Amino acid sequence: MILNIDGHRIYYDMVGPDSGQIVCFTHSLSSDGGMWQEQVPILLGAGFRVLRLDMRGHGGSDPVEGDYTMSILAGDVVKSLDALGIDKVHYIGLSIGGMIGQALLLDHASRLRSAMLCDTLPATPAGSEAQWEERKTAVRAAKGLSTIADGTMDRWFTPAFKSRNPARWQQIRDTIVGTTAQGFLGCAAAIQNFNFEDRLPGIKVPTLVVCGDQDPGTPPDRNRLIASKVPGGRYEEIKDARHLPNVEHPEAFNPVMVSWLREQR
Repeated sequence: MILNIDGHRIYYDMVGPDSGQIVCFTHSLSSDGGMWQEQVPILLGAGFRVLRLDMRGHGGSDPVEGDYTMSILAGDVVKSLDALGIDKVHYIGLSIGGMIGQALLLDHASRLRSAMLCDTLPATPAGSEAQWEERKTAVRAAKGLSTIADGTMDRWFTPAFKSRNPARWQQIRDTIVGTTAQGFLGCAAAIQNFNFEDRLPGIKVPTLVVCGDQDPGTPPDRNRLIASKVPGGRYEEIKDARHLPNVEHPEAFNPVMVSWLREQR
């Protein structure tokens, strides 16, 4: 399903009972709403309505020229909620989705019932400029993400996941390759230029932070820092998981998620 937001199309998927409180998902860089497929059935079973949004240039959403910011990406979420006539949601975001979640918590708190920030960061990592420029150069040269897909998958999953679930591993790799170059470049620019760390103590919405214990890119210590700075913030860790614990170990991730959401109803 498609929304027209400021002249570009945003793809969304919404399922579940009309009477259910809405859980809104935003995905990681180079992914799309399909990365949350392991979470949808259990949420529907618990009586929630599920909204998945694809970021600009990802999945079914149009790329938009230029660099993006966390404020712009959070604005896409708010404008999507407005277009759908949705007042408040429980928000769940992973990686850049968790960064967007922090922007929502700080600048659009009235739209959130709760927030679950997964495998994310409170600010642009110090010393990361060269790494990001290398990836962006590779994407520009290839006019796509094919040359960085394997390295991305290595950061996202432990080797055990590929052998345990090869079909899902391939599906997610295909999603990376299918991401538009402009969507990647625009969102990468947002990751390279944000800092919410000093503002986190001002958050008033109930917030849970979750991270895979082996995440190399958005490591547990940075996620624990977010939880420690948010008043009343809580932290949960998923064992034997890298960057996408919701996919790698849904049997551990889902009970944490559902328990949290039930508390916040």
